[in-house]
Amino acid sequence: MRKRAASGAQRFVVHEHKATRLHYDFRLEMGGVLKSWAVPKGPSMNPADKRLAIMVADHPVVYIDFEGIIPEGSYGAGPVVVWDHGTYEAIEAGGAENQLGAGKFAFILNGRKLKGAFALARFTRGEMGKEWLLMKKKDEHADPSWSLKTELTPKRLKELAVKIPPCETS
Repeated sequence: MRKRAASGAQRFVVHEHKATRLHYDFRLEMGGVLKSWAVPKGPSMNPADKRLAIMVADHPVVYIDFEGIIPEGSYGAGPVVVWDHGTYEAIEAGGAENQLGAGKFAFILNGRKLKGAFALARFTRGEMGKEWLLMKKKDEHADPSWSLKTELTPKRLKELAVKIPPCETS
């Protein structure tokens, strides 16, 4: 189990998830749950990339460590691995939940792969307010040549076959 974040920081995780289609679930620990977005093309360290992020249902915090195969017939059936994890901190004062509620949240990620300043911004004319953009901000961690690499290798898929999901959502 991952340790609780230091004071002022909260945890985040990015799950690589091959359900109907491969996507990445970006999750921020906030208010006792994991606020979650499905990111079809995955996050990027390139500030030129603006990634669609569809807000999905909050997940229990216990899901932060989950890796395994969600069984056929269950919502989100398919393999899930932790692609990245670490901590995040809001850049601006005012509370992360309030900023999300207002449709814009800027934060610093300190993960194994994702580092530096990022932002989530909700589309103003999106379908029911669930469409957001996940963007890397220009800083010393930005990398225009960055490319996303999968963790769902054949070896990892064999390892996952013995794990059981903590809940029925993804």
